[in-house]
Amino acid sequence: MKQNITISLDKEVIRKSKILAARRDTSISRLLADSLERAVENEDFYEAARRSGLHAMKKAFHLGGVRRWKREDLYDR
Repeated sequence: MKQNITISLDKEVIRKSKILAARRDTSISRLLADSLERAVENEDFYEAARRSGLHAMKKAFHLGGVRRWKREDLYDR
């Protein structure tokens, strides 16, 4: 279901937007809708990749190694 929204923009931005829309043979509304859709898709993709990366880090192999030093041993003061 589509829904209309109202936004307020500077007059110069509106003027330039009209020119851009005309060059692309579309409307300002379509330019904004496409831009917002891309932003949402990018955010969804980022969140999915983030969750996947965190899950992979939790499942990662322990490569061994044991820390045999103490922080105090590294810094003689």
